[in-house]
Amino acid sequence: MWGGVNKRYQEMKRQELIEQLQNHHQAFIEYINSLTDEEFLVSHHAKWTAGQQLQHICLSVRPVNLALLLPTFILRLLFGKPREKRTYEELVKAYQNVLQKGGKAGSPYIPKSVTVNQKQKLSKDLAKLIASLTEKVAKLSEDDLDNHILPHPLIGKTSIREMLYFTVYHVKHHHEQVVNTQKNNREQKN
Repeated sequence: MWGGVNKRYQEMKRQELIEQLQNHHQAFIEYINSLTDEEFLVSHHAKWTAGQQLQHICLSVRPVNLALLLPTFILRLLFGKPREKRTYEELVKAYQNVLQKGGKAGSPYIPKSVTVNQKQKLSKDLAKLIASLTEKVAKLSEDDLDNHILPHPLIGKTSIREMLYFTVYHVKHHHEQVVNTQKNNREQKN
């Protein structure tokens, strides 16, 4: 689905981040909305349903969006000063290492049961969250993206840019999980 890591992520500037956030979340929403009711509710090996994956992405984007409401000097007071920058690849590797060691979403990010009736609302909620997030990112300078910290529950302190890298990777990761669940479900039926 997303193949090898592209080196350009190392150099991703604000506008590119905005485009990646919009494009990958939109692709995820469109895929979720293309699923039948049965597909939306299917789970494989006790993994989350497509609806729960959608809710999880909403739960994950919301705090990033809220944090960017704060003035940057408040972020500095709350979370400290930046340290050495990580590339997209380094950030993804750090996240994958935490997952391999058993890291899992904390309770604020664990989805509840999701019904088919919630599909459109959750899809609209995610689209609104991403629109709001990208508006906030557009108002930040390149220096702001690198010089202010946000906490990530699994990988620790990240710059705003790194958190946005994570947000792009995260939706791609969960999109792939939904695709794999659908593939496994089809194979079991045959």
